[in-house]
Amino acid sequence: MADRVEFTAGDVTLVGDLRVPEGEGPHPALVFTGPFTGVKEQVTGLYAARLAEAGYVTLAFDHRNFGESGGLPRRHEDPQGKLQDLRAAVSYLRGLPSVDGERVGAVGICLGGGYALRFAAFDPRVKVFVGIAGAYNNPYAMRAGMSDQGYQEALASFSEVLERQDQGGEVEYLPAVALSGEAAMPGDEPFAYYGTDRSAAPSWVNEITRASIRELITMDNMMGADFLSPKPGLIVHGLVDRFCSPEGAEEAYKRLDEPRKLVWLDAKLHIDLYDTEPYVTQAVTETTTFLTEHL
Repeated sequence: MADRVEFTAGDVTLVGDLRVPEGEGPHPALVFTGPFTGVKEQVTGLYAARLAEAGYVTLAFDHRNFGESGGLPRRHEDPQGKLQDLRAAVSYLRGLPSVDGERVGAVGICLGGGYALRFAAFDPRVKVFVGIAGAYNNPYAMRAGMSDQGYQEALASFSEVLERQDQGGEVEYLPAVALSGEAAMPGDEPFAYYGTDRSAAPSWVNEITRASIRELITMDNMMGADFLSPKPGLIVHGLVDRFCSPEGAEEAYKRLDEPRKLVWLDAKLHIDLYDTEPYVTQAVTETTTFLTEHL
C-alpha cells in the first residue's frame, strides 16, 4: 500500500508514493528514478512495490515538470533539476522515523539508470547504486552514433527552438511516442508500452518538449561510473536492447571499481524489463541479493 507524499526540491513541490514494509523499523530505503517521460505509477512504481515487499522503504516520485509534481515548462527534461530532485528525495527519506538514514540506495531504470549512477556517485548519503535496463548517456557516444556533422546539425536545430522560446514564443512539443511520424521515442516498441493500457496513468501525457531531446544528447551521466567507487554498483541489463544499448551498460560496468556486478538477462526488448515476466522478477531478485550484501 502506497501513501501519497509531498516534499520540496528548492521551490518545486514533488509528489511521490511512499511504501513502508511491514515489521519494526527502521528499514533501509531506496529512491527511484525512471524512464524518459515516465511517471511514478509506471515502471518506478512497479519496482518500488516489489522492493518494498522485500523489506525496503521505497519512494517512487514524479520528477519536476512531470506527473503530479510542479515545475515548468511541463514535460521538459531537466537533468540538473532531476539531480536536485533526487537529493531532496533522499533528504525526505532520511527524515522519516521508518528509515535507517545510513542505509539508503538509488535505483534507476532506463534513463533513470544514468541519473541514479551520477547522483549516487556524488552524494555521500547514498550507499549503493542499482541500474536496470539503464541508459548511461554521454555526449561522446551520442556524437559517435550521429556523426560529427549530424550532431552539430541537431544542436543547431535545438538552438533554433530555444531561441524562439527565449524570444517569447510558445514552448514547442512533440509526441513522446507514435507508431509512425515524428516522436521522441518513435516506433512500435515504445508505443507497445506507452501507447497502450500497459502504462495507463492519469498524469502521463503523450508529449515532451522538443528541447528535451537536446538534453538527452548533451548530458553526461556515464561519468558517474568514474566516481562511484568505493560504493557498490549493480547493473542489470537485457542481452538485446535497441533503446538502451548493452554496449553502454558494459562500458558503465567497466568504468566502475569493485565491488561491482553485471547481470545479463535473456530479454529481447527494452520494455521487457518494464513490466514483463520473468524479467522483472529476475531483476528484482538480483537487486535484493545485491542489496542484502551491500546495504
